[in-house]
Amino acid sequence: MFRSMRRFKQQISDEEVKELLKKLPRGVLSVLGDEDYAYGVPIDFYYQEEENALYFHVAKEGHKLDAIRKHDKVCFTTWDEGFKKDGEWALNIKSVIAFGKISIVEDEEVKIDRLRKLGRKYYPTPEGVEIEIEKFAAKALVLKLSMEHVTGKLVNES
Repeated sequence: MFRSMRRFKQQISDEEVKELLKKLPRGVLSVLGDEDYAYGVPIDFYYQEEENALYFHVAKEGHKLDAIRKHDKVCFTTWDEGFKKDGEWALNIKSVIAFGKISIVEDEEVKIDRLRKLGRKYYPTPEGVEIEIEKFAAKALVLKLSMEHVTGKLVNES
């Protein structure tokens, strides 16, 4: 169903993919938007390794959510800052592309738990996370991307 990586020699290990998903701060969630145009939006995320899933928090309305309600198949891409080898101009970048189905988390306990984990990834203190959850949890939705196909790659941009 999914294509294999054409440039397989650049593929990184599953462990490297997991480490990137744990540490990278944001990526681009791509959905099929209005009039079937692709719509990619930068977004923060949390990787739940045990479920092979990504979680996002979103507002309760908007283009992204409208698109997801019509088409649950999405793509998520993230990449690191890259590095240059001594004496070379080209950047070497590790990236991850994940395909899967996305859904709204309906269970309130799971929603709060994932908001907490998202917050702890970004906020400087656990107390700050709890304050934000108390203020904004009722206004937010949590989305779960159940990853069906994930690849990682090291690309040299020369």
